[in-house]
Amino acid sequence: MQNTSRRQFFHDAASAVSVAALAEQVIAQTASAAAHGLPTRILGRTGQRVPVLCLGGYHLRVVKDDSEAIRIMHAAIDEGLTFFDNAWEYHNGASEEIMGRALAMDGRRGKVFLMTKNCGRDYQGSMSNLEDSLRRLKTDRIDLWQFHEVIYDNDPDWIFEKGALKAAEEARRAGKIRYIGFTGHKDPRIHLKMLAKPFLWDTAQMPINVMDAHYRSFQKQVVPVCLRQNVAVLGMKSLCGGGTEARLTAGAKLAVGDCLRYALSQPVSTIVSGITSLEQLRQNVAVARGFQPMGAAERQAFEARVKDLAGDGRYELFKSMNVHDGPVHRRQHGFALA
Repeated sequence: MQNTSRRQFFHDAASAVSVAALAEQVIAQTASAAAHGLPTRILGRTGQRVPVLCLGGYHLRVVKDDSEAIRIMHAAIDEGLTFFDNAWEYHNGASEEIMGRALAMDGRRGKVFLMTKNCGRDYQGSMSNLEDSLRRLKTDRIDLWQFHEVIYDNDPDWIFEKGALKAAEEARRAGKIRYIGFTGHKDPRIHLKMLAKPFLWDTAQMPINVMDAHYRSFQKQVVPVCLRQNVAVLGMKSLCGGGTEARLTAGAKLAVGDCLRYALSQPVSTIVSGITSLEQLRQNVAVARGFQPMGAAERQAFEARVKDLAGDGRYELFKSMNVHDGPVHRRQHGFALA
């Protein structure tokens, strides 16, 4: 028993070292902003370089004026923020439609790495989602198509058993999509179940923020598995999502720029950032351009500041309450919308 414990100790230590090395490698591969306007990182096994910031599609429909939303997207492209996020369900398709209008102007679609998400869990629903997204986004190809909100324990099985993955593979062979990934915000266990399935994922999107370090932590449980499998990590909710920015700055006394810098200091390919004004765009771009990674000691000190606040999940209610889940997926699983 003692020898077994020793072997396990050295195995765990070696594994931790290798994950740390892989994490450092992701950060080390960051290219400066000089060539593209923003620093870029490699998108896992794809080899594709993407900016370290990704423009969140949901928030663009929070902007009340269409012309202002389009102006934000065009300004983002001019600044080098050329990774755009969206999803079939966002604002009942209106987010994809406004993004399609913006990208159709003056050949801007060709400048953008475009990601949207599939809400379907079966073959027909997935194919229908894809055709809707292509039409709304005014394009013949999605660069990254992700299964959206894999947040219920049976979602991974549904995606494989009901034909959604088959649809994605067919779409890739047909040239309608290039890469395939999945997203989720609920529980690291569900991400790990997806990563254990017999498929080589290109990307996995998950919450990456300082509070996550202490509660149902994706960065501690899921990111190491992604690194070993060369699955690109897309971070989201760097400010904890759901309008918590004021609580972070006032209650937790954290600066927005420090929270974004912390997230970018994780081994992520990009951080999806919800932006609703040109001022927010300029602020986030400035953080990304001036980015210097936090060392281990600085990260640990930053995490220690929020330990008492973070451990019960009060800043990440999307992990524990289904009211934060998208309406499409709540209906799929028979949950009420109100």
